Amino acid sequence: MKDCIFCKIASGEVQAQIVYQDEEVVVFKDLNPQAPTHLLIIPVKHIAKLDEASKEDMALLGKLQLTAAKIAKDMGITDFRLITNNGKGAGQSVEHLHYHLMAGRRFLWPAG
Repeated sequence: MKDCIFCKIASGEVQAQIVYQDEEVVVFKDLNPQAPTHLLIIPVKHIAKLDEASKEDMALLGKLQLTAAKIAKDMGITDFRLITNNGKGAGQSVEHLHYHLMAGRRFLWPAG
């Protein structure tokens, strides 16, 4: 998507503090961290939000979560929160599917 900041990060057009990248997934540090560790996990493919993913995206959706778990493990993190927001009303501010991996502080429940 032409004007999507996350697409621009995935393509290298916009700089980010990238932690991990392959042909399908990019992980980078959040510019406005809400925890000592706050990473964003995005697909390279533009999917605006989770409810717009298709059956063909099933393996990619699983890969996003498994990548989050691997990055956390590689960083020595055993307790973390993995969040995705679907739509503006749920707090999604960038219309490109992304997961927030947050760790390093106590999280309360219910969230929000």
